[in-house]
Amino acid sequence: MRKLFNLTTVASGIAIGMIVAGALAIVGGAYAHKVVRDQLVPQKIYFTDNAKELPGNLKQYAGEQVDTATEAKAFADDYIGMHLQGVAKGQTYSEVSGQFMQDPNNQQLAQKRQTLFMGETLRGMLLSAWGWGTVGMIATIAGIVLVGLGGVLLAVPVMLAIADRRRTSTATVNTAAPSAAG
Repeated sequence: MRKLFNLTTVASGIAIGMIVAGALAIVGGAYAHKVVRDQLVPQKIYFTDNAKELPGNLKQYAGEQVDTATEAKAFADDYIGMHLQGVAKGQTYSEVSGQFMQDPNNQQLAQKRQTLFMGETLRGMLLSAWGWGTVGMIATIAGIVLVGLGGVLLAVPVMLAIADRRRTSTATVNTAAPSAAG
């Protein structure tokens, strides 16, 4: 019973647990990445082909489809966000909607309200995709770290067990050899 619960077996158990948890985190991260892509691609959202129309930090995406979490965030914040600023002089949907409620016959406010609602809704959905993509990336990184640490932690007791067996078998051979010669 003493050998079953020594430090080597406990460390080995923890190491195997870390490796399994790491593998599950990697699978979860890959799944999150796939779901984000699978949700973005059918939306057919593209950056404009004309790089001159894009802010400097988005020129690299000219003509590309939004199909990654990073692109979703860039499109949401720097493309949609920029356009929404110009709709009502920087006012949000909530602010314009409040004004519209006081003047429900104002067609200009109605149009701004609808544009802001649609833009902010799409922006929110894209930022949600970015958030889940980020969670997936963190899970993947954590999984890789756990597998690596678990591998190192498992290697130490395995090497100690191998070294102990070699010592034991060498000692057995050395003690058996003199009695056989005698």
